[in-house]
Amino acid sequence: MQFAGKVVLIVGASSGMGRVLALRLAGLGAKVVVTARRVERLESLAAEIHAMGGECLAIAADAIDAEAAAHVVQNAVDRHGRLDLIYLNAGGAPALDMRLMNAREVNAYMRSNYDVVVNYLFPALRQMVRQGGGHVGHTNSLAGFLGVPLQGPYSAAKGAAMLLIDTCRVEFARYGIRFTAVYPGFVATEATANDGMPAPLEISTEKAVDHIMYALTKGKSDYLFPFTMRWLIRLAHVLPKPVVLWILRKTMPKLPEVEQAAAAI
Repeated sequence: MQFAGKVVLIVGASSGMGRVLALRLAGLGAKVVVTARRVERLESLAAEIHAMGGECLAIAADAIDAEAAAHVVQNAVDRHGRLDLIYLNAGGAPALDMRLMNAREVNAYMRSNYDVVVNYLFPALRQMVRQGGGHVGHTNSLAGFLGVPLQGPYSAAKGAAMLLIDTCRVEFARYGIRFTAVYPGFVATEATANDGMPAPLEISTEKAVDHIMYALTKGKSDYLFPFTMRWLIRLAHVLPKPVVLWILRKTMPKLPEVEQAAAAI
């Protein structure tokens, strides 16, 4: 995919990988539309893109709100007449010990990592069907391939999003719509700096966006990175499940009086 002149909507662009991706694509001549909840950060990003001679429309919205998400997509189309690429980058979670969580809390993290994909994906797909094609990109996670300790609701949401996107590949193929899902390992961002999660083989935001740009440019369907984490995930899928679970249990922190905590759920 070449980006010059293309209309690109980036969801979750106020910081981290979304922000760096917006700057990269604007630098390549894309007409960038950015959205997130934080107005000031979006405006700062738009100003930076304008200063470098790029084109950027910033629209603040809460991705949990389906109507607000549809409004953002419509604004992008009203402004530019089409939508060539939507990149779904919203979501995230700190360390989540399910021994200390209740159903409401688990559901909240599922919504903030799954609903945010659905809310933007389907308005974008309707537009791409109308215009005869388009490209959907999604930041998933290597955590979506197995139940990662301290990331249960996050892993579940990412696994659900993976299956949803895979089904969309089948159902929307006849309309010329392509899908690229990237699966990063641990990425050093502002949001992950103090999230309580161990981060082996962590890479920088800039390096992660290098991978994302490669996947989008080459039209990869699925792209796992970094290399070492990719092969560890693949190894986990060929090892006997009891072995994988034993290894994962070794990474769990001890929780005093866990029985009492579980009884409180």
